[in-house]
Amino acid sequence: MSKVCKLTGKKPISGNNVSHSNRKTKRRFVPNIQKKRFFVPELGKFVTLRISTNAMRTINKLGVHAYIKKLESKGIETGVKL
Repeated sequence: MSKVCKLTGKKPISGNNVSHSNRKTKRRFVPNIQKKRFFVPELGKFVTLRISTNAMRTINKLGVHAYIKKLESKGIETGVKL
């Protein structure tokens, strides 16, 4: 299953593990993706999203409907049908 946030678009990036002796080995930095159900009171139904915890915090502040509308007004395609 892909580790991509449905709303923010965060995805894994690559970098290096650096040891004490400064040797470098490749590694991946993966976002913290969680599967979460949100109730949208404007629609009266639940929406299940695979989102990063960063997006989850923003949804807790703004609300899921307002956050998705904000992203769509910026021109970001969320893939969520409201």
